[in-house]
Amino acid sequence: MKKYQKVGVLRETKNPPDKRVALAPEQVLQFKNRFPHLEIVVQPSDLRAYADDEYRKLGITMQEDLSDCDVLLGIKEVSIDKLIPGKTYLFFSHTTKKQSHNRGLLQRVLQDKIRLIDYELLTNSHNVRLVAFGRWAGIVGAYNGLLAYGQRTGAFDMKRAYICNDMDEFYDELMKIKLPPLRILITGGGRVAHGAMETLEPLNIRKISPQKFLTQQFNYPVYTQLDPWHYTKRKKNETWDWEHYFVHPYEYETAFVPYTKVTDLFLACHYWDRRAPKFFAKEDMLASDFSMKV
Repeated sequence: MKKYQKVGVLRETKNPPDKRVALAPEQVLQFKNRFPHLEIVVQPSDLRAYADDEYRKLGITMQEDLSDCDVLLGIKEVSIDKLIPGKTYLFFSHTTKKQSHNRGLLQRVLQDKIRLIDYELLTNSHNVRLVAFGRWAGIVGAYNGLLAYGQRTGAFDMKRAYICNDMDEFYDELMKIKLPPLRILITGGGRVAHGAMETLEPLNIRKISPQKFLTQQFNYPVYTQLDPWHYTKRKKNETWDWEHYFVHPYEYETAFVPYTKVTDLFLACHYWDRRAPKFFAKEDMLASDFSMKV
């Protein structure tokens, strides 16, 4: 197999515009130090989070035409008219679930003999994904959930998360707010849920057990985190079983409704299976004791 000699970092071409980039300026240097036989160039962009000059100041070459590169790194789907035949591309193609809107992209990849390495399919020896944005979905989702609660109740306001220039500004915005004694509910125990908890942590929101969340009152903000055995139960009153639930979620019913009566802000961070029971219905939302505001 040919050893790759030149790597190009792509300008994102999908709309709406995406500010992300596969390698930040400092990461390009780390990459070159680790793999000194590689040459790395970056396609100019006036959209990405890092300005072109931030790359140039570190001695990184900016190059518009990437046709002499062996490997091309992006984030989202590359526009079909920008694909270069015969190259190796790394990006999220959003085709692995047979997404119909990207059928043309996959057809062109095959037609142009492009080697496509989809980040979504990169896993370790335990079949765990190596590249996933779940943690960031939780971090940003929790922030925007708090923002929505503050705006809806008039308690506080913040910048939208995407307007923050970096994580320092993100946390500066969080630290400006004064939270009332609201009650926050997080469902799930994976990357997204832990990302949401990262956002709540600097606000010193106390984590409590699901049982205390249901039965006790607090004069300060609290949150609890629910796993599937908290929000579902087996229909036949049998013991809850993870392996069984994963294969037969339709044999379970919701146990979530009591939480709708004591929650102010619900952050849904769980994996959803269409065969699983719905958490609550429209009728539950119309009940006089339904307390969820966001």
